[in-house]
Amino acid sequence: MSLRQYEYALAVAEEGSVTAAAEVLHVAQPSVSQQIRGLERELGVELFARTPTGLVPTVVGRAFLREAEIAVRASRRAKATARAGAGELTGELVVAAQMGFGTRQLPGALGALRRRFPRLEATVFEEPSSAELDRLCRRGVLDLALMAACDQSPDHAHRLGGEEFVVVLGAGHRRLAADRVELRDLEGEPWVRFDRDSALDGVLLNVLRDNGLAPSTAARVSQTATAVRWAAHGLGVTLVPASAVPHGYEHLVRPVFPVVSQPVIAVLREGAGPAETALLDLLREESWSASAPFSPVS
Repeated sequence: MSLRQYEYALAVAEEGSVTAAAEVLHVAQPSVSQQIRGLERELGVELFARTPTGLVPTVVGRAFLREAEIAVRASRRAKATARAGAGELTGELVVAAQMGFGTRQLPGALGALRRRFPRLEATVFEEPSSAELDRLCRRGVLDLALMAACDQSPDHAHRLGGEEFVVVLGAGHRRLAADRVELRDLEGEPWVRFDRDSALDGVLLNVLRDNGLAPSTAARVSQTATAVRWAAHGLGVTLVPASAVPHGYEHLVRPVFPVVSQPVIAVLREGAGPAETALLDLLREESWSASAPFSPVS
């Protein structure tokens, strides 16, 4: 088996066909087909099943592809580390941000990293579940994870600072007249909440309970921007990190009392290389003060 075969198999799984994978890989279609057949013969299993909608990994294929992805990423990191020794960083940096955390800080740090190392590519995605983030980190898929601190936070986590939370009210809401909203004054309000296993919904639920409020749910969403927009339209109120408020909704946002803040940490993969270390240093240079004035993301 070779890394080339792994890359071809991953491309077929991603694109759903040999033809599309060949186009992405910039190789001839017969070459991809030959590599996949050779890989299946060597393994003695069928990696893909043919369906009316294209090629779909089998159960065994999915298990193989998870390990193949780790091997391919490890190879890319090894190359990037070697090139870093010559003063150059290339390759792919995979970053995950727990939903709503680091919305303002991460783009600034990545922009600075890109200017310093223009050949380094960054792949970023939002992941709401702490458990899923931890699983991906342990598998070695992620290079750096940005998340809320919790009781299960790893010992080697790097504390960056805190995110202050704000309440988002609907246009014309009576509490908009105040500079700061007391949480107890929101008794009886319906709430726009988040996915049940998300860190944000955990924060919201704890805040409501600590202030003697019943968690009346108007709707659940998977993105902070959606929660803000739905709250702005009067579906219910919501509580989000201040840096995650989209531009144009500042007039509907108020700080809360008692103050709600959440520590934010960065977790690097084991054996982190120079790219991850550089990004961590840049994240530390960003403003993470939980008590900083509200400054919505633009």
